[in-house]
Amino acid sequence: MVKATSITNSIRGLRFEHGEMTQADLARQVGVTRQTIIAIEQGRYSPSLEVAFQIARVFNRPLDEVFQYPAGPTPPASPAPPTPGGRS
Repeated sequence: MVKATSITNSIRGLRFEHGEMTQADLARQVGVTRQTIIAIEQGRYSPSLEVAFQIARVFNRPLDEVFQYPAGPTPPASPAPPTPGGRS
């Protein structure tokens, strides 16, 4: 079983805003298969950064209006590097 990606997207809505563009139409413009577009839309596949930018460009939207990544916990801060001479 394939694990769903945590990246969500607005591709389906954007396709309908753009004259009810089909998945096949979008796939042709981006240079991927229709099955790839289906998997991305359904959250079963995360596109490469290049494909994500190409999809956003087709809709003339910024990347973060097409794809969303949920905010997670803030990673812990890295410890400060030691100072010369061993003093803190």
